[in-house]
Amino acid sequence: MISNLSSLFVRTLRDDPAAAEVPSHRWLVRAGYIRRAAPGIYSWLPLGLKVLQKVESIVREEMEAIGAQEVHFPALLPREPYEQTNRWTEYGDNLFRVVDRKGADMLLGPTHEEMFTLLVKDLYSSYKDLPLSLFQIQTKYRDEARPRAGLLRGREFVMKDSYSFDIDQDGLEASYQAHREAYIKIFTRLGLDFVIVAAMAGAMGGSRSEEFLAVAANGEDTFVRSPGGYAANVEAVRVAPPAAQPIEAAPAMAIVATPDTGTIAGVVDLLNAEHARADRPWTGADTLKNVVFLVTAPDGTTSPLALGLPGDREVDAKRLEAALEPSVATPFTAEDFERYPDLLVGFISPVSLDGTRVLGEESVTKIRYVVDPRVVDGTVWVTGANVVDEHLSGVTAGRDFVADGVLDVAEVREGDPAPDGSGPLTLARGIEMGHIFQLGKKYAESLDLKVLDQNGKLQVVTMGSYGVGVSRAVAAVAEATCDDKGLCWPVGLAPYPVHIVATGKDQAVFDEAARIAAELDAEGVDVLVDDRKASPGVKFADAEILGMPVILVIGRGLAEGKVELRDRRTGERNEVAVGDAVAAISELLAR
Repeated sequence: MISNLSSLFVRTLRDDPAAAEVPSHRWLVRAGYIRRAAPGIYSWLPLGLKVLQKVESIVREEMEAIGAQEVHFPALLPREPYEQTNRWTEYGDNLFRVVDRKGADMLLGPTHEEMFTLLVKDLYSSYKDLPLSLFQIQTKYRDEARPRAGLLRGREFVMKDSYSFDIDQDGLEASYQAHREAYIKIFTRLGLDFVIVAAMAGAMGGSRSEEFLAVAANGEDTFVRSPGGYAANVEAVRVAPPAAQPIEAAPAMAIVATPDTGTIAGVVDLLNAEHARADRPWTGADTLKNVVFLVTAPDGTTSPLALGLPGDREVDAKRLEAALEPSVATPFTAEDFERYPDLLVGFISPVSLDGTRVLGEESVTKIRYVVDPRVVDGTVWVTGANVVDEHLSGVTAGRDFVADGVLDVAEVREGDPAPDGSGPLTLARGIEMGHIFQLGKKYAESLDLKVLDQNGKLQVVTMGSYGVGVSRAVAAVAEATCDDKGLCWPVGLAPYPVHIVATGKDQAVFDEAARIAAELDAEGVDVLVDDRKASPGVKFADAEILGMPVILVIGRGLAEGKVELRDRRTGERNEVAVGDAVAAISELLAR
C-alpha cells in the first residue's frame, strides 16, 4: 500500500502537549498518532490505529497458535453477574456505573470473567468439552482516579483477555503454561525488553499470578530481581521472617524519657547520647513505630488499623493498597485522632493497643494491631509509651504485646535479601504489559459453572485468566524506541516500514519517488511518500517525528543518480545508486 503524506489525515505538532509526562505520550500526540478526547481517553488517528492493529494481529496469531478461540462481548454489561461475584461492590469507584432509561443498573466492562463464565455455562456441560480457551480483544473501562502518561494509564483502553476452562488443577497448569509461552512469544515479537515476575492476584483472586513487565525507567511498577533468579513485583515481595527469639532472655521493660524527640532519628540520637549500648550504636531498626490507618471497605464501612514496623522503614503505599484490596487505607487524620484520644501521636504503644476509648462512647473499642514480618516473638524494641515525651525500652513481642496478624507492606530496599535466599535484591521500573492468573474455582463457584466428570458427577470447572494490554503495548514500544527527535518504530509495528521523502521542486524527484514506491508496493512493502510542497527542513523533521524505520531521501543527488538511505533506528546514512535503492531498502528492512 502507498500513502501520500499530502492527503494523509495527520498533523505533527512542534510543541509538547501540556499534560505529557513521559516520552511516549509526548511523541504519540506530537506525531499525530493519538488525540486526547478527555482525561485518560484518546482517539486513535490513522497512523496510531495502524500500529494498534499490528499489535492486535501479533496477539491474535499467538493466541490462536495455542488453540484459543476468539469471541467478542459487549462493553455495556448488566449488573447481575457482577453482583453474584461481589465485584459490583469490590470494584468500588473504579467501576463505570450507568443506569438505562428503565432504571436498570449497567456497567462498562473493566474485565469479563463473569461473561466468559456464563457463556461456557450456557453451552458446555461435560468434561469432554474441556479443555477450552476463549479470548477477545476489546475496549475496557476503568474510572482511574489519576489517569496519566497517555496510553499507559487511561480510563478507556484496549485489552486482550482470555480464559481457560479445565476439569482439574492439572488441566489448569497446562493451560496456564501454554498462555505463559504464548506471552513470551508476543512480547518477544513486539521487541520489548521484558521480565516475568511474581505478582499479587488482587481483586482477581486465584492461587498463582505472574506479570510481564516491559523494563522502562518511566514505568509505574517497581520490581525486584536477585542474582539467583528471584523476580517479583515489589507488591508481591514477601519478607522472610527471622527466627523467633527466647522470650526468657529479653530484658525487662523500662520507661525512657524522650522529651523534644519528634522523630525516630531524634529518639535514636537521645538513646545513643544517654543510654548507649555496649555492643553497638542504636539505630532506627531497633525502634518499633506504630502507624494508624482508617480502612474503608467496599460497602463504605470503616475501621481503624494499627501497624507496627521497624522505625527505619516506611510503609509502601502500593504494597499497602495491594495487601488490603478491595478495601482502601488512608492515614489517620487529625480528626481521626480526636475520635481516639487515647492514641498519642508520636508515642503510640503496642502495649496499650489492646483497647482504646472512642470519644463519646461508653464501650471500649479494640483497634486491630498488625505487625511487619520482622516483628517475631522474642524480638526486643524501643517504642512509644502512649505518654507524651516517654518511650519504652525492652518491649518484647510475644511477652508485652501480641499482634492480631502480620501485614507485609514496608518498603523494599535495594540490597535487601531475596526471600528465597538467592542474593541481594536490585530494584528496577517496568510497565505492566501482561498478567496471568490461576483463578481456580472462584468465579465458577459464584456462577455455578459445573460439568459432568468421567463418573457422571458434577464438578466445578477450574479457570485461568490472562490479560495483555494491547493499547498499552503501543505506548510501551514507543517508550522503548523513541529518542529526542521523535518516534522510532520497529519494522513489524511501523505504520509504514518505508518513508520516502521527496525534496525540492524538480518534478523528476517526485516521479522517481512514485516509481520506487510502486516497486516496493509490488514487493508487499507499505510505503509513505512525502509528496508535500514543503521545505526539506520541515519534511526531515516530520520524518524523524513520525518514526518510520527506513527513510529514503530523493533530492538534488538524483541528477547524479544517487539517493540517500537512512536507518531511523541507528542513525546510519548511506548514499546508494537510485537503481539499487529498492534492493538496499529490502536489505535494511531484513536487518
